[in-house]
Parts: sequence; structure tokens; C-alpha cells
Amino acid sequence: MRAYHIPATGTAPTLHSIPRPAPQIGEIGLAIAACGLNFADLLMIKGVYQDTPEAPFTLGMEVAGTVEALGPDTQGPPLGTRVAVFGGQGGLAEYGCFPAERAVVLPDKMDFTDAAAFQIAYGTSHVALKHSARLRPGETLLVLGAAGGVGLTAVEIGKLMGARVIACARGGDKLEVARKAGADHLIDAQTDDIRAICKDLGGVDVVYDPVGGDLFKAAMRACNPEARILSIGFASGEVPQIPANHLLVKNLSVIGFYWGGYLKFRPEVVTDSLRTLFTWYEEGRIKPHVSHVLPLERAEEALELLRSRRSTGKVVVTPSAG
Repeated sequence: MRAYHIPATGTAPTLHSIPRPAPQIGEIGLAIAACGLNFADLLMIKGVYQDTPEAPFTLGMEVAGTVEALGPDTQGPPLGTRVAVFGGQGGLAEYGCFPAERAVVLPDKMDFTDAAAFQIAYGTSHVALKHSARLRPGETLLVLGAAGGVGLTAVEIGKLMGARVIACARGGDKLEVARKAGADHLIDAQTDDIRAICKDLGGVDVVYDPVGGDLFKAAMRACNPEARILSIGFASGEVPQIPANHLLVKNLSVIGFYWGGYLKFRPEVVTDSLRTLFTWYEEGRIKPHVSHVLPLERAEEALELLRSRRSTGKVVVTPSAG
């Protein structure tokens, strides 16, 4: 089968022909129809992501497809069932084997592209805002990187939770995407003074930050007393160093957040969240924004869309298995 594969540590990923895997105990075998890309895939290529697998491995953290096999003594969705799975790796391939316990049966109205773009982006924002930051109706939420994969879902979910949402992104086209997702106010990260605008709007109660760097610093200065800052990731390439004494002045909380971590120590948090999110999807309250869909042979081009920040929402690769 074809797979976008890293054959050894320190080598660049390329499209390889590798043996088709067979599911082991506790696994399902999936014919992969779609794989959602994430910024973490770029970090894995560099070997700096916190959950980078040992080489050799195939990139692609979240997939959707059809169950075609069950491992020995494994209970799972029946053969032919359409599912989505967060596997952490293995998605940029025509076939893959993934933990059966992580397979989520898709609603009839959800296609594979939406399914592959759904779990990480919406799951991250929903658990972060509801479980970690405890965002309340009427509070002001500032979303940095608001047109990106997770940022755009934070705009949607923040609005659904009753917050006033300030979206910060680079350029008018990306801000228009955030506006359509429900943002009440827009800030151009290239030209606007984030702190001044947020202060004029009454300050910020929750910051959702997948960017880091200078944007984190500006957002922290715009916070109201007892604000909560969600540190989601560092797309800027700069991990901010936080002066603890600055936190004391306004009684601020900085909350580190990694959605995949909950699968290891509190999986019920993710399960409950996904149940809510799939219900919202079926009710038409949320809908993944996918800016690009590319075939497997263009996987490098798809990753470059993330690397160069030319995409909005999600980028999905379709291996077209079967």
C-alpha cells in the first residue's frame, strides 16, 4: 500500500510502498478515506512533538474510513462501519490499524472529509474552553490564530457557549473566515494593537492561544483580573517565557492544554466532549471548515499549506483506499 512515511529518524517523509498491516489484539483495520492534517504533523517531521513515535512511522494523526477487519479477540464496530479514529499516527496511508476503543461511529449525515477534520480541532477547543477554562456566558474570549485548524473551532464553540468572541488573525481574508464562524470583533495581527483594542472592548476573560510568541505577551497584557489563558500550542515557533510576578498582579491563570493527554489519564473527558460535539454536528450547529482537500500523492503540498499558513480551518488528504 502507499503511505507517506518517515523511514528513519532524521529523514524526510516521502511516499513509500510499504506492507499493508494486519490488526493485532485490540485493533481495527481501516480502509482510510480521509486524513486530517494538524500542526503537530509538522512538529513530528522535525522530531520535536511531545508524542513523536519512533521511526519508522507514517504521519497522520486523525482519520476516517471503513472498518474492514478486527484483530484477534477484539470487540469493535462491525465490518463495513464508517468510523473516525484519533490514532496519533498512521493516517496518511491507504490502510491502517488503530485502537478499537478509539473508533467513533459516524453519524449518517457526516461525510469522511468532515469526519477527518473533526475530532482534534473541535475536541481541543471544546474541552479547553468548557473543562479547563470554564468559560461562562457573557465573558469575553480572545482567540489567537482564529482562522487556523483549532482557532476557528474555538470561535465557533466560544460563541455557542455564550461568550463575546474577539478573533485575532493575519489579514482580511482570514478575519472574514473568523467573522463567518461567529466572531463579534476582529483584530488583524499584522497591523492592529491587540492590547489597545481589547482594552477598549472591556478587557479579556479567557485567552485561547495556539500561537505563542509576541501574541501571547500582548494578550496577557489585555487580560482582566482572574482571566484564564489557555496555552494550546506554539505555531509562531516561540514558546513564551512567563514572568510569574506578572501573573500575581491580576491573579491570572495560565493553563497548559493537550487534548491527546486526556486519552491517557481521563478518557471520559474526551468521550463526553465528543458526544456533545457530534450532537451539535447533527443539529447543524457546527460544521468543519476545510479549505483544501488533496490526494495522498500531494501530501507534501498539503503539509506545506500548513507550514506556510496559507490554509484556513483544516487541510484534509484523501488516500482513496479500496
